[in-house]
Amino acid sequence: MATTEPLFRDDAYRKSCDATVLGINDRGGIVLDRTVFYATGGGQPGDRGVLKAAGNDGGNDGAAQIAIATAVKGETPDEIVHVPAEPSALPEPGQTIEALIDWETRYRRMRIHTALHLLSCVLVHPVTGGQISDDYGRLDFDIEGAVPPKDELSDQLNALISGNHPVTTEWITDDELAAKPELVKTMSVKPPVGAGRVRLVRIGEVDLQPCGGTHVANTSEIGPMVIAKVESKGARNRRVRVAFADGA
Repeated sequence: MATTEPLFRDDAYRKSCDATVLGINDRGGIVLDRTVFYATGGGQPGDRGVLKAAGNDGGNDGAAQIAIATAVKGETPDEIVHVPAEPSALPEPGQTIEALIDWETRYRRMRIHTALHLLSCVLVHPVTGGQISDDYGRLDFDIEGAVPPKDELSDQLNALISGNHPVTTEWITDDELAAKPELVKTMSVKPPVGAGRVRLVRIGEVDLQPCGGTHVANTSEIGPMVIAKVESKGARNRRVRVAFADGA
């Protein structure tokens, strides 16, 4: 089984890396020994970008530059597959390439993802689902009764964002997590266990929860957000959507 080193896990701001092609799967997906591409998971889409042959100057040689539509997990959670946007000449196993993500899109998703962590501090209810896109994010909550007005929620969320809280990561063992079930806010998606440890994302003194996604280094980077919509999706399910206040 191939193993891909997830460089984004320790440095979400890294935009590119050199890597070696480990192989091509039966669907034409490209597996590398290391990558900056986040693989789809936890409601966050996989990164898009390009793979360039070593020494390629960015020309239009299809064999030298491959557009990547997304990245997904492979046969094991430790394998990351880069999915070409369209059929193209594929690199050979053992070839050295440069992997470059679409940084503008990644950074928007980092800002939204971190904002959703803060939203879970504004609405302190079990989370039943979530999704991150390029322009907005949403969380579904198990709430009985009414949700506060959107303006009130927006004010509370932006107060946390403007608090300049540092965002850091740390690790906890499977046993430690089992002893602290309150750390897990999601009801439908549980953090992966079995590897011996689980990654936690800490936002100052505001929030701490398991998460494998990419985030900004400080909440001030998120920028002003608005609660764009609150929907009822069942007797107790409330869907809350957040978006950039200025659309940027």
